Amino acid sequence: MAKFSYTAEKSGGEVYHGLAEVADRFELYQVIRREGGRPLHIADESAGGFWSLSYWNALLTRVSEQQKIMFARNLGAMLSAGLALSRAIAVLERQTNNQRLKRIISEIGSEVRRGQTLHASLAKFPRVFSKLMIAMVRAGEESGDLASSLKLTADQMDRMHSLKKKIRSAMFYPAIVLVAIFGIGILMMIFVIPTLTAVFSSLKATLPLSTQIIIAISTVLSAHAYGALALLAMLAALVYAELHSSAGKRLNSWIFLRLPLIGEMVREVNAARTARSLASLIASGVDVLTALSITREVVQNPYFQDVLISAGKRVREGEALSATFMRYEHLYPPLIGEMTAVGEETGQTADMLKNLAVFYEDEVDRKTKDMATIIEPLLMLAIGGAVGFFAISIIAPIYQVTQNIG
Repeated sequence: MAKFSYTAEKSGGEVYHGLAEVADRFELYQVIRREGGRPLHIADESAGGFWSLSYWNALLTRVSEQQKIMFARNLGAMLSAGLALSRAIAVLERQTNNQRLKRIISEIGSEVRRGQTLHASLAKFPRVFSKLMIAMVRAGEESGDLASSLKLTADQMDRMHSLKKKIRSAMFYPAIVLVAIFGIGILMMIFVIPTLTAVFSSLKATLPLSTQIIIAISTVLSAHAYGALALLAMLAALVYAELHSSAGKRLNSWIFLRLPLIGEMVREVNAARTARSLASLIASGVDVLTALSITREVVQNPYFQDVLISAGKRVREGEALSATFMRYEHLYPPLIGEMTAVGEETGQTADMLKNLAVFYEDEVDRKTKDMATIIEPLLMLAIGGAVGFFAISIIAPIYQVTQNIG
């Protein structure tokens, strides 16, 4: 099979671009004729293949969350304006500068022109388009209101992306400060402490325990620098593997849920994600069981995933969704169960869940700002403690030596 990019013209004069993976050019001509087009230009994309710059550019370029949001929002806006789906996709392909996304949109456009549904075309790129987005697009196609579904999808993705950014920005500053402290400490151990060690040895000074500990660490780092770096790299690799393993994720989630301040925020973040995803899917017409299955992948925290699995089983047996949330109030805040119950009783579950999502997103926003205010003095104390430990460990023996000389 070979991959070809092509430019074709429809009988009405509309020029469009596409990508197709076919056996040869003859089969490509048949594909273009089925689309109702006449080929204007054909290029063999597989000719450059592995050594092609465009191949690596498209392969390595990342499609950001913001670009996916704009894809859904702009496509929905153009469909609302009356453009045909295939033409709207062609416009988006011309507008985007991201090479990987451009190729993906081109392939989606080719699939749509051949009669494939939009959600099925998106599903061919699971690493780019989430199951949540695909399910909402499918619901929009089945209900006949794809434009509104795409707008709702874009809003949903935008809110979740904003929540994620707020949490990351709150963690960014302390992470940078801690890395800087660690780096400066290592440099001092390798370049500064050995000089002082030589001075202390020549004067045969009696050293306090803290100074002996620092000198021992410095000696190991100086004498076995490459070994120490290799050990740090191995430790970092082990931590990374632990964080990405199922057992590691469960352990980390257990720890975070029990930390003061952090634990409450974790509960509210997962409550917001659950409510936002369920509200969007149910409002789009997705059945509750499918919505719970998709939301489970959005949430990611294993303990909250267990709750959603349990909810799916109990809903299948005829139990109300709110009953499961009430059963797990140590994870989901009590308000989730109560408001969901009200929504089920009034037939407005999606609206109630949307209100809950907005409420908890605002709560997380407020708490991230509060946490940033709290973290700053704590970091100052940590920096002061580290500097004080080094200062006492180095100055104390120097002072002792000058006293003996006097």
